[in-house]
Amino acid sequence: MNSAPELRATCLRLLTLADPVAKAAEVLALDLCAGRLDPDTVFNTQAPEGQPGRGEKPPLLPHTQIKPGALNTPRGHAALVHSIVHIERNAIDLALDICWRFPGLPEAFYRDWLQVAREEANHFTLLRAHLRTLGFDYGDFPAHDGLWQMAERTRDDLLARVALVPRTLEARGLDASPAVKAKLLSIGDARGGEILDLILREEIGHVATGNRWYAWACAQRGLDPVRTYA
Repeated sequence: MNSAPELRATCLRLLTLADPVAKAAEVLALDLCAGRLDPDTVFNTQAPEGQPGRGEKPPLLPHTQIKPGALNTPRGHAALVHSIVHIERNAIDLALDICWRFPGLPEAFYRDWLQVAREEANHFTLLRAHLRTLGFDYGDFPAHDGLWQMAERTRDDLLARVALVPRTLEARGLDASPAVKAKLLSIGDARGGEILDLILREEIGHVATGNRWYAWACAQRGLDPVRTYA
């Protein structure tokens, strides 16, 4: 038996883990050099219907029903940090999903998104640790599932996935990051601001990865990238 894990199969297994803390830890522990890629494998196993592994917490509500509370209160402060932790948890799942779902792509594709998964797992871990210093933990507040809903909508089309997740949703996150950092600094949360600085630097790279593979996918289909995106 080959001791080196098949990395795409590992991504599918990690996607189905319900415990996000264990998932992040396992993603961070992946040895991308030792792992063996299986780019042509089409998996018979399907991810859980509708979404990846989920526990009872956090409860998922429509975003219109989520009321974070006043930022200048301990609970409102924690709710804002929790919302970012939840985004990073979904980002781990999105990177794992794109690795296992689409077979037959260049090895560099899977290596790129595995690296994204590891960086998202680090973001989640740092933010959760910070949230715990505020007296709360991930799952203590409701959250919404908008990011994963986009994964479901693009599950059958690689071009749509790279166009609409990294190039659209994550790019919007870049635009929003300075304002969120300013909110945290306004209430004296310097550590939260430091973590957001790290995330911003690495998310720029994630959007660039999305741009690169979007251009590649358009070229494979003979499509104009600008007109196709519109």
